[in-house]
Amino acid sequence: MSLISERQDFSSIADVFLLHGSMQSPAFLDGRLCAGLALHDLSAEAWLEEVCISLGVEQPRDEASAERLLGWRRQTLDALSSSELNFEPMLPDELFSLAEHAQGLKEWTLGFLEVIEDAGDEPRKAWSAALREAIDDLPGLAAMETDIDDSAENENDLFALTEHARMAAMLLYTEQHPGHPQVEKVEEPPGSVH
Repeated sequence: MSLISERQDFSSIADVFLLHGSMQSPAFLDGRLCAGLALHDLSAEAWLEEVCISLGVEQPRDEASAERLLGWRRQTLDALSSSELNFEPMLPDELFSLAEHAQGLKEWTLGFLEVIEDAGDEPRKAWSAALREAIDDLPGLAAMETDIDDSAENENDLFALTEHARMAAMLLYTEQHPGHPQVEKVEEPPGSVH
């Protein structure tokens, strides 16, 4: 199976980071990637450059690493633009503790918000009230306590917070790219003619 068609997940990207001597979590860069794709249509070249800068290297050390990093961008873009609304932030999975998952969500949110803040107020003017509210709630996620026990209650809370971040990312992408995904509209827009 080629790396290009292989699904990238938190662990596979973390392995690429380790290969480049970095212990950082992919979650922060994934948050930046999601917001960058939504606000700036972040190109593959710009993404690879951003990852390399973050890892402190001039370029990926081998073709397989470059393919994985580009596959990560492509996979994220496909999920954000899919009509199935199946986008998921790249966070630690069930192999990790809830505390590690919470830390990943916090880092993802910080990365996502960093790109939004860097974009300034101009894009925000065109946002719906729902999107503004979703984004305005994110600093609370970025400040959350991550030293939590593995309990059903904490797991449910973390699921709800992750779902909020996921929906905020999809809403941002959808509003910045009208018509992609082709989500069915329940109501007719005002002034539409049959």
